[in-house]
Amino acid sequence: PLLTLLEPKRTSDFINTFLLQYQQGGLLPVWELAANETDCMIGNHAIPVIVDAYAKGIRGFDEKLALEAMMASANSDRYGLKWYREMGYVPADKEPESVSKTLEYAYDDWCIGQMARMLDKQEVYRTFDRRGQSYLNLFDPATGFFRAKKNGLWHTPFDPYEVNFNYTEANAWQYRYSAHHDPLMGTIRLMGGLDGFENQLDSLFLARTKTTGRDQADITGQIGQYVHGNEPSHHIAYLYSDTKHPSKTQQRVRQIMDTQYANAPDGLSGNEDCGQMSAWLVWSAMGMYPALPCATYYWKGTPWFEKITLHLDGGKDCQINAPGVSAQRYYTQSFKMNGEESNGPFTGVPHDLVKAGVRLDWTMGPQPNDPPSKTIDEMGETLHNLNFLGTAVPFVSKGSRSFRGKQTIELGSLDPEAEIFYTLDGTEPSERSTRYTGGFVLKNTAEVMFFSRGYTRRGTRQSPIATANFYKIPDNLRPHRYNSRYSPQYTAGGDAGLVDGIRGGSDFRTGDWQGFEGQNLDLVIDLGKSQKINRLSAGFFQDENAWIFFPSKVQFEISDDGERFTPVGEVSINVSPETKGSLQRDFTLDLKEKKGRYVRVVGVSLGKCPAWHKGAGYACWVFADEVTVE
Repeated sequence: PLLTLLEPKRTSDFINTFLLQYQQGGLLPVWELAANETDCMIGNHAIPVIVDAYAKGIRGFDEKLALEAMMASANSDRYGLKWYREMGYVPADKEPESVSKTLEYAYDDWCIGQMARMLDKQEVYRTFDRRGQSYLNLFDPATGFFRAKKNGLWHTPFDPYEVNFNYTEANAWQYRYSAHHDPLMGTIRLMGGLDGFENQLDSLFLARTKTTGRDQADITGQIGQYVHGNEPSHHIAYLYSDTKHPSKTQQRVRQIMDTQYANAPDGLSGNEDCGQMSAWLVWSAMGMYPALPCATYYWKGTPWFEKITLHLDGGKDCQINAPGVSAQRYYTQSFKMNGEESNGPFTGVPHDLVKAGVRLDWTMGPQPNDPPSKTIDEMGETLHNLNFLGTAVPFVSKGSRSFRGKQTIELGSLDPEAEIFYTLDGTEPSERSTRYTGGFVLKNTAEVMFFSRGYTRRGTRQSPIATANFYKIPDNLRPHRYNSRYSPQYTAGGDAGLVDGIRGGSDFRTGDWQGFEGQNLDLVIDLGKSQKINRLSAGFFQDENAWIFFPSKVQFEISDDGERFTPVGEVSINVSPETKGSLQRDFTLDLKEKKGRYVRVVGVSLGKCPAWHKGAGYACWVFADEVTVE
């Protein structure tokens, strides 16, 4: 957005390059480096670059081709997009970083809708504007956070401080505010209206700085759980502009400018990804910020200098004046655009005025001077009475994916007034199916399919159909003891994860594998009573690029008392650790005339990455799922 303002011709050249890449490669670029597409980031964010430029009057490119290219990228099947379109969200058991991808795809879709609206493509506009609300499908009203969902259930256990593979370089705190394309209709209402939204913003900045889960080098420059060193947080301080106290934007932005930047070799608090750290500071120093690219105005902040002049294309100058501004006087007392007072709630700085050479005059003071709350209260009441334009996908609010005996399943919806219809036999539900009125009991393995029907400003609307599979674990197959402990990042659902009938997929990050770092898998299983055993098997995963290797061998032992074990055989692994790609293998041992109650399975780890490996000498991983006994 900074280049869109300062270098419009260059922005047009960028877009023409994007479109040429689309014509030659079939998709818009994701994250190019040194003239090579790396695909190392999420989302389809060439889209907002194009739409932001078009919304702000930049031309010189084929806008019809641009819309075609954007739709082609959004309608591709890569990186969870297929599931996103079919299910309304990216499921965590199909694709890693599913929450971040869902939220960012929703923003990109909203941008496509805006482009279609500007080109008077009304059907395309309605389709993508509706898809832009897909972020609703991962909002958990019980916790107030966007959460990963797999198999129709929320990912558990949930810790908003945890850095895991459900989010990209972040945790649930940072991605809580990523639906910034729909702040009034969506995010503010989800968080309890204007007061609730403001309180939750406060909680972000006041939270403890410590994170849990895996180490993430990108999480730097923290103020509470606000992370200035990385992009997902960069717009958040400006969201106070949509509350009763926009002065909190002024306070936080000034704090960030003063504490996260210094004129020194280490003067940036984070990674300068393509200039984003500096661009944030340049914008904020001017007293405004594009918190929503593709909008035609800028959110107001607090200027850092007494006078700033922007020399724009066409010989126009934009004058920004804030006499007396300082570390003690950064609160806006009054604000004028071209001499006219403009200090009401929810007001921004129009891009067209800036481009035309506007004069912006701030009067600064040491105390907040928020606008009267009456207008804001009226706005809040209006927000409270609005219905969502779409109906969110319902979810399982109570129940476990695997269970013993029987369990009660409860369903929920983001809209408490929505009706839910469901089936238990795997058939597609309709409005003639059972209407959900309360929890129901499952006694056997079942496939539950369900949807919600809600009432919106546009009439009745049905959500996509959700599916949840529940597996009954045989009573005679129980983990008795782990002699080594799996990582809390890779649990496969807990202690029963290796015998629950749920197979790990092709990506270790989706949560259905148990991971053991620098140690063996060493598990004892209880069969309930002594019985004849014909076959033992254990499944493992290898991805040498992720430091995950098959065990060197798998050992099987049997016992009658769970303490004294007799070896019954081992399986040697004939797959080289150097083999590339994601591999899955079951290693099986056939037995004759063996009997026992307890089975011990040991997957012998390499311990350290081999000498040829990029992680040579560091602990490597064993990933396992499932263990079967016949």
